[in-house]
Amino acid sequence: MARIAGITLPNKRIEIALQYIFGIGTSRAQEILAKCGIDKNTRSADLSAPEEKLLRDEIEKNYKVEGELRRDQQASIKRLKEIGSYRGSRHAKGLPVRGQRTKTNSRTVRGNTRRTMGSGRTKVEKK
Repeated sequence: MARIAGITLPNKRIEIALQYIFGIGTSRAQEILAKCGIDKNTRSADLSAPEEKLLRDEIEKNYKVEGELRRDQQASIKRLKEIGSYRGSRHAKGLPVRGQRTKTNSRTVRGNTRRTMGSGRTKVEKK
C-alpha cells in the first residue's frame, strides 16, 4: 500500500485514492496525476516505487495537505475570534458562519437533532 502525507492510500483507482488525503479533491488529484504523468485508472497498489516517490515529492513540495492545512485553518479561525469579528463569534458559538438561517435548519450545527417529532423543540406559550 502506498503511503503519502501520512495516509495509507486504499486499493482504489489512484485518482480516487488521492482524495483520501485532506486537502486534495477531484480537480487537484487530476492535476497532480497529469503533472506526474501517471494514468488515473492505475490502482494504488499497482504503483511502482518510482511513481510513488514522484507522487509523494509532488504533493509534499507543491501543496498544503493534512496537518499543515488543518493548522492554517485553525489559525485563521483563531484570528477571526481574536479580532472580534462576527464570523469569529459564530465560530466560537458553534453556529453557521455563512449567513444560513437558524430558525428551521442547522440542527446538526446547533446540536438539536430530533429523533421523534416534537422532541428538542421549545414550547411556544399560548395567548
